[in-house]
Amino acid sequence: MSESMRGTRLGSTSYEVDNGISAPRQLTTYVCPDAHHTTLPFAEEADEIPDTWTCGCGLTATRWGQKLQPQPVARTGRTHWDMLLERRTIAELEELMMERLAILRGFDKKSA
Repeated sequence: MSESMRGTRLGSTSYEVDNGISAPRQLTTYVCPDAHHTTLPFAEEADEIPDTWTCGCGLTATRWGQKLQPQPVARTGRTHWDMLLERRTIAELEELMMERLAILRGFDKKSA
């Protein structure tokens, strides 16, 4: 067995014969907002071809001739600041801050 394996590299060379016959394909072109064109082959019998593709520049490209369906606007989470502003106005917050600073400054005088 060692004689039959001599001179070969395992895993680096395929011994399968490829006769060049491939499945029929259709080419689909995608265009991003920066006018980059990307053409991808898909099988002719493919059930679904995506309407969008991520371009190499990172933007979302749409299929040539297709209009992108409007996506629902994602709801953003409320921050702590947003929730605070629902309960108090800026004037109330400034007044509260002045009260707290006066208390803190009073502690500094006592401890000195």
